[in-house]
Amino acid sequence: MKFNLPNRRLALVQMAVAAFICGANGPAQAQAESIVISSTTSTEQSGLFGHLMPAFTQATGIATKVVALGTGQALDMARRGDADVVFVHDQVAEEKFVAEGFGLQRLPVMYNDFVLIGPKADPAATKGSDIVDALKKLAAGNTAFVSRGDKSGTHAAELRFWKLAGLEAKGGGYRECGCGMGPALNIAASTGAYVLADRGTWLNFKNRADLAVLVEGDKRLFNQYGVMVVNPAKHPHVKQAAAQKFADWVTSSAGQAAIASYKIGGEQLFFPNAGK
Repeated sequence: MKFNLPNRRLALVQMAVAAFICGANGPAQAQAESIVISSTTSTEQSGLFGHLMPAFTQATGIATKVVALGTGQALDMARRGDADVVFVHDQVAEEKFVAEGFGLQRLPVMYNDFVLIGPKADPAATKGSDIVDALKKLAAGNTAFVSRGDKSGTHAAELRFWKLAGLEAKGGGYRECGCGMGPALNIAASTGAYVLADRGTWLNFKNRADLAVLVEGDKRLFNQYGVMVVNPAKHPHVKQAAAQKFADWVTSSAGQAAIASYKIGGEQLFFPNAGK
């Protein structure tokens, strides 16, 4: 068999270059760690994760994919084994998740608060610091109120407040959108309705129209966030080690400092409280 030497050398060079590229990029890509985080729309739509995740990746080399849902949906996603770690804000539901064996441990991470948003003119006269009194006024006046209705942490809190108000019937103006915090705020802005929101998403919300914060400061509006690694005993494919690194980092001094440093217009959105 005869070879054309120049062509043979060219082929060998091309093969060597291809092998070098595969050796340089292939193994590195294969070794790159990544985790799936099921979380709430509030952490995503407030802009916190856009600030937090790059800092985590830089510190650990672990990439993240965040799936932002209502807390109930985020927990269900983890129950199915479709997430490695959960970062949500409904302590009762989180503790149940751990008790059922789906999470290894619940760790507190940070908090902010809920606020009642409504038209600046406040036709229902809700303005003040008593969320229960405000809801009673909304129900009595059949005032337009947008509920997320999505089993999120915010929705769960809202239902607790209605229960505290002793109101099964929430008035003729009560509507569930089955949507995230941003869309619920958009509906309220376009219709002049009231809505319960987490402060972080509100501060990052651009389409405020004639809306304003009307009720704040009630201790019952406290909004705690927690993180949980999904239990590999339930789902062996879960990336427990990498997920634990996220839980450890977000509750570490570095992670807590990153949370505290996130501000909009000079106002801090979340307050770290790991270990408290």
